[in-house]
Amino acid sequence: MEEIDYLGSSIRRWQVGASTFLTWPEAGARLMNWNITYPDGTFRDIITWPELSDEREVVKARGGNPILFPFSARTFHQGEINFWEDSEGTKRPMPMHGIARQGQFELTRIDETGFAAHFLPDQNALDVYPYDYDFEVVYRFEEKALTVELRLRNNDKIPIPWSAGHHFYFNLPWTDGASRKSYQIEIPAGKACRHAADGSLFPVTGNKQVESLANPELVDRIHYGLTSPKILCKCLDDHSKIEIEIGTDEKPDPEYAVVTWTQSDTARFYCIEPWMGPPNSPETKIGLHTVSPGKTEAFSVTVRI
Repeated sequence: MEEIDYLGSSIRRWQVGASTFLTWPEAGARLMNWNITYPDGTFRDIITWPELSDEREVVKARGGNPILFPFSARTFHQGEINFWEDSEGTKRPMPMHGIARQGQFELTRIDETGFAAHFLPDQNALDVYPYDYDFEVVYRFEEKALTVELRLRNNDKIPIPWSAGHHFYFNLPWTDGASRKSYQIEIPAGKACRHAADGSLFPVTGNKQVESLANPELVDRIHYGLTSPKILCKCLDDHSKIEIEIGTDEKPDPEYAVVTWTQSDTARFYCIEPWMGPPNSPETKIGLHTVSPGKTEAFSVTVRI
C-alpha cells in the first residue's frame, strides 16, 4: 500500500498481484478504481473512475463505489421526497442515498490487505439520523476479488433502522469492439419492481433471471427475493465474468435487492448495486432492518473476476 497525491489530497493505492485498487478512505470510505494489468502490459478497469478537476466533484462522481447509508436511493414521507419518519414518529429529512458518501471518515485500520474506516457524523448527519451508533466500512483486497463489509453498531437504547447498500460503477463494455449486446446478467430473483413518483413500489411483469444488458427495461429495475447470493455478469464474446456475492449465507435474506442502472445508452459504465432492500424501506418496510441496542449487524458483498 502507498499514498499518492490526488487533487491536492492523499489517497491510497494497493497493488495485489495484477490488481490495483485506488481508495479515498477519509472521503466517504470510497473505493475509486479497480483495474487489472495483463501480461502484455495492457490493463482493464473493473470499477471505473472519471476524470475530475476538483475534489468537490468527488461526492457525486459517476464512478467507484459510493456507500449508501443509512438508506439506499430515495426516501419518502407520505409522498414527499427526501423525507422519512424515524422510529419515534418524527418526520426528518434524508438526502438521496443517505449521509455516508458525502461524509468524513477516519481510518481505524490500514495494512497490506485493505482498510477499515469509521464514520464521523456531523451535526447535519445527526439531525437526519438521530441515533447513537458506530458505522464502519471494511475493505479487503485480493488479486482477483474484493470484499466490502458495512457494520452498524447500536450504542443507543432503542432499535436503529437501516437499509444500506453499494453503488458499483462497473466498466462496461470491458472488451474491445463489444457493445452492451455482448453482455448478459444473471440475477436469481423471484421478484422485480420499480418505485413510483410517490415512493411506492409496483411490480414488474415478465421479469427474467437472465437478461441482455442491452435491454432498456433493466435500467432502474429493483430485483429481490433472491434464491441464491450470486449475481453473474458475463461477456458472451470471450466468456469473461464478474461475480457478485451478497452476504455469507447459502440463501440470502429474501428482502436483499439488486438494482441495475446506467445513465444513458452511451455511458461507459453499468451499475450493479447490491442493497439491503428496495428504496424507501422506512415507509414500505420492505428491506428495512433493525439493529437492537448493544448489537452489531453487518452487510457483506464480495466481487470477483
